[in-house]
Amino acid sequence: MAREVDGAGIIDRVGGSVPESRLGERVWTWNAQWKRPFGTAAEFVVLPAEQAVLLPDSVSFDEGACLGIPALTAHRAVTIDGSVEGRTVLVSGGAGAVGNYAIQFAKLLGATKIIATVSSSEKADRARAAGATHVINYRADDVAERVLEITAGRGADRVVEVDIAGNAELLPKIVAQDTLCVAYGSNTPDVTFQFGAMIMRGVAVRFFIVYELSRQARERGIAELTRWMEAGQIKHEVAAHFGLDQIVQAHEALEQGRTIGKVIVRP
Repeated sequence: MAREVDGAGIIDRVGGSVPESRLGERVWTWNAQWKRPFGTAAEFVVLPAEQAVLLPDSVSFDEGACLGIPALTAHRAVTIDGSVEGRTVLVSGGAGAVGNYAIQFAKLLGATKIIATVSSSEKADRARAAGATHVINYRADDVAERVLEITAGRGADRVVEVDIAGNAELLPKIVAQDTLCVAYGSNTPDVTFQFGAMIMRGVAVRFFIVYELSRQARERGIAELTRWMEAGQIKHEVAAHFGLDQIVQAHEALEQGRTIGKVIVRP
């Protein structure tokens, strides 16, 4: 919600180079307010044609508005630098918008164990519903101890990390030898790693930002999301609805952590 980049709706008008057959299409959007002044907190938004993606008839506009940043981030985090098929994936913040999708996509792509970290029993239920095979409450449990217990001492093959700065010290304790942490978020701007611990585990840390995905990565993500949605294989977590005239309250609900899932603003 800090940037109104996600949304869903109906194509009302098209530019001269866009086929008129697209008029009336149900679509979802990505990067609607990236490098341009206005986004989806409005009745209308003007975008390049490729940023209005056909929304399957079986998917509601509320669900379509959930996709954008969270779903494409989760897809890239799970697919970057190799397959997760047959692997153990640890998703940090498994009840969050990205984390919830990451659990689902890891399962769809063949991960055999999906470990999610959460901060409450309610969030644990959300992570399990998404497909997590193991859930760790990081406020109550020793995360490193539990991960090693779940993996028979080996560690996770891939970590999908929402707060790389906060969990940097934990990282070499929970990964398997010579494996990958994909970092898409951090709660502070500076990240400090323990060199000795990291080099002994051979940990690779891969950073990316969803706004700047390559065309190839984005096209793959959109294609797989479309296929999964058409098959009814994705769950979308809608937490609350607000009217467009309640945009301030919508932002406050997110900032104060009162919701689990996406906040939808409707005209």
